[in-house]
Amino acid sequence: MERTDIGPRHFGGKLGYHRAVLLTGPRRWLVVAGHEARDAEGAIAHVGDIRGQFRLTFQRLDETLREAGFALRDVVQLRLFTTDIAAATAHYDVVTDILEASGCGPASVMAEVAALSDPRMLVEIEALAAR
Repeated sequence: MERTDIGPRHFGGKLGYHRAVLLTGPRRWLVVAGHEARDAEGAIAHVGDIRGQFRLTFQRLDETLREAGFALRDVVQLRLFTTDIAAATAHYDVVTDILEASGCGPASVMAEVAALSDPRMLVEIEALAAR
């Protein structure tokens, strides 16, 4: 597979996302449903703590990717939903740190929504991965 990243956007010197990712010849695709910050028992964790929810949500996303034979660096698109865009933007360094550490430079969008499936959730993340 050949990958061409288009229009990188940087935040605080770190890659935040690409405006587009061109893929030529991927053999495998993985469409990942929304992930949230759930603990081992399935309860929402880090209630009221968007940084903690970002970290745990990415951990859960990484677990799903690995189970399917992918890695975070294979993610080509992220969709981040939040109930508090101001808090998500203020703490976006958590996201850029995770993406940078994993070599992930996806096309992405972050949007504020009125509610998520559990009122204690501050973020939900969907992904598209390709290899």
